[in-house]
Amino acid sequence: MTTHADLKKHAELFDRMAGTVGLDLEEEAVAGTLRFDEIAEAVLRCSRCGGVGACRKWLAEGPRPGAEAPDFCRNRDLLGYLNEQQA
Repeated sequence: MTTHADLKKHAELFDRMAGTVGLDLEEEAVAGTLRFDEIAEAVLRCSRCGGVGACRKWLAEGPRPGAEAPDFCRNRDLLGYLNEQQA
């Protein structure tokens, strides 16, 4: 069972991953590129990932605007799509 604390942790990780690849989730939602239910689904996908340590390590390496999320990221396709929409 996913707890409230787990969801908060993964919401933060998803937001950080988006920011690291040059995306602002709030701006994407306001622009209509990303719906709130899609954000919720992305957080749930993140919460099912066993690679939290690898994720934190990748995020610690710093910003990579326009880069692809790492292969292990369960939101790689979504983040890639959003980056393509910005181009």
